[in-house]
Amino acid sequence: MDGTPHGAAITAKGFGVRGPRGWAFHDVGIDAGPGSLVAVEGPSGSGRTCLLLTLTGRMRPSAGQATVAGLPLPGKMAAVRRISALAHVPGVAELDASLTVEEHLHERALLQRRFGGSLRGLLRPRERATEAQAAADAALESAGLGLAALPKGGRTPVRDLGRLEALRLSVALALTGGPRLIAVDDTDLKLSDAERESAWALLRSLAAAGTTVLAVCSQAPEDAVVVRTAPATGNAPKAERTEEAEAEEAEKAEKAATEDTAEEGAADALAETGRA
Repeated sequence: MDGTPHGAAITAKGFGVRGPRGWAFHDVGIDAGPGSLVAVEGPSGSGRTCLLLTLTGRMRPSAGQATVAGLPLPGKMAAVRRISALAHVPGVAELDASLTVEEHLHERALLQRRFGGSLRGLLRPRERATEAQAAADAALESAGLGLAALPKGGRTPVRDLGRLEALRLSVALALTGGPRLIAVDDTDLKLSDAERESAWALLRSLAAAGTTVLAVCSQAPEDAVVVRTAPATGNAPKAERTEEAEAEEAEKAEKAATEDTAEEGAADALAETGRA
């Protein structure tokens, strides 16, 4: 051990992504050390998911500067993708309701062997399978998801999971590759107060163990490093725009920016989801 923290430090200044319809987010600043819990707070349509994807190397920034684990963006986007993982991101890293928990874990193990393994590991399939099972077990424990507590154990379909259980599974899948940064979207969406507190307790435990956590939310906890996003205002005078119009335009800009940069991380997105 060289004493280097496992988590990835995140810095950003004047950071932004602009699409054909305007800014998805802009002028974002961050200064978070390794193992931090970073909460991206803002209303729907304010560029939260876009910021999450950009800081994990899945989208190309348009303005400003940022580094993740000392790797500059956009210069080292591929390297940032290799040390980060996504969880609970609609359309990019989401669960398949028709699959069981075990099927998701098996699928992720296959992906790790295919995309995350060394040549030595490929030549030793039994050893690699044992390592993958150990990684899955450790990830489930870290995510607080006990298979024995589920209605049908590991054979429980995702559609039968509660929202908090689904979040835990998505986090566990992201953890199997041992990322230095895990990014979680819609952390508190449609959770009860008790479930929300449990979700934040989970993310705090991951950060305390050394993994940097970047979490999108509507309301950040007091102990997090808070990054706030706001609906884009475009080029029109603010007085002529309603809050609804601003949110709608920001949502369109975020979607357009995602589409424009999709090719940059297509292979990594496939590795995240396992499905074309």
